[in-house]
Amino acid sequence: MEIKNKKALVFGGTSGIGLATCEQLIEKGADVIAISRDPSKANSVKHNRLTFEICDVRIEEDVKKVFEKYAPFEILISAATGGSRAAGPFLEMDILGFKNSFDKLWGYANVVRYGTNYLSSDGTIVLVSGAPARRMKPGQIALSAVGGAVENLVRGVANEIAPRRINTVSPGLIDTPMFSQEGEDRKTFLNSATASHSIKRAGKPEEVAKGIIFAVENDFVNGTTIDVDGGWVNS
Repeated sequence: MEIKNKKALVFGGTSGIGLATCEQLIEKGADVIAISRDPSKANSVKHNRLTFEICDVRIEEDVKKVFEKYAPFEILISAATGGSRAAGPFLEMDILGFKNSFDKLWGYANVVRYGTNYLSSDGTIVLVSGAPARRMKPGQIALSAVGGAVENLVRGVANEIAPRRINTVSPGLIDTPMFSQEGEDRKTFLNSATASHSIKRAGKPEEVAKGIIFAVENDFVNGTTIDVDGGWVNS
């Protein structure tokens, strides 16, 4: 797909991977709507091809209203986490925390279910999963279960919506605002978490965004997962 002059909706588009994706889409000439629960997080970003919109992906009616407002469009991307995510051993985990981790899946389900209705006949969808979907580390059972569900959703939906396309991009550990540590504590944490990877550093949001752009532009990629994980899955 040629991105220039296309309209792109990016859920989770005001920080981290989503914001980096918006910036790269704009560089390629797209008109972009960045959607999140808190658009003020990206107030410092100003561009005449960028519009901000408020929406909680977990609320079906709100998602429908966004699509109705901005339809039609050619590119649909979601990097929205949906809410909190549980960590730790499953048998010690608060079961409500485990269930709430699936807000990411429910949000993606809303985006795909209702967004496809307004997607152009040659349009494309990209969702963001995560390396734990196929290689979990200790304490990542919730992340893995959710990521695996997202990737299976994409594989199944790909056949239903063809010739429109849908793919997943799977990041490894990425240096984004989701990590609360700062300064040396942040550096120590990120270095320790990637020590077993072949690329021994955290990824950058713009590196994952490049994977998303690849999935958008390459018309021969469908129903698959693109790893941008620094070697996590092979570690």
